[in-house]
Amino acid sequence: MSDYQQKVSGSFNERMRLIRLRRKKENLRFWEEFRIIPKGLIWTLVALFLIAQMIAFSVNRWGAVHYGEVFPFELRDNFALASVALAGIITGASIFIASLTLLIAYVNRDAKRREMNSALWTLLVIILLPAWGFVGFVIYFLMREPLPYPCPQCGKAVGARFNFCPNCKCNLHPSCPNCKREVAETDKFCPYCAHELAFKEAAPGGEASLEPSSQ
Repeated sequence: MSDYQQKVSGSFNERMRLIRLRRKKENLRFWEEFRIIPKGLIWTLVALFLIAQMIAFSVNRWGAVHYGEVFPFELRDNFALASVALAGIITGASIFIASLTLLIAYVNRDAKRREMNSALWTLLVIILLPAWGFVGFVIYFLMREPLPYPCPQCGKAVGARFNFCPNCKCNLHPSCPNCKREVAETDKFCPYCAHELAFKEAAPGGEASLEPSSQ
């Protein structure tokens, strides 16, 4: 492997390490994440489910009265049991379709709040869905940027891609003063040269940050 390829690979691995560290600080909870999905979409899915159940029951009832046939056909002699079975089939299919729809909606909203291209990521998971199933979602959850986080110096929200805070000019990607390699906010020692990293007190309400150095 050439030196250039090694540098690119090393830079990518380090970037992923910093992203993983910031993701650990997000402390996401299922129901809090569920709330970012539009309520209108959820109620629409509930309404469509109820409509599908009513239509299925009506069609089965009409077939039983006029032709003596119901679905599933194996239960044609017991309309009540056939209706329960049909309702179960529709419920299972509805849960699967609703789960996919809600996941797509979540990707769209989550990408937008992470300052990513929401339209592109939504299109990607939809395109990959027929042939590759959930692969598009897996790719998104592995590659998504960390959420905007408070600046460790002034507390203002900053994007994960920012190098400096636009409010106080704080270095958001501090480097080791010894080897000049980028380090994370939680590192006590440089992972490259083992140099001890100095911390400074943050503003009230913020968190401790590494003493910034020139990159």
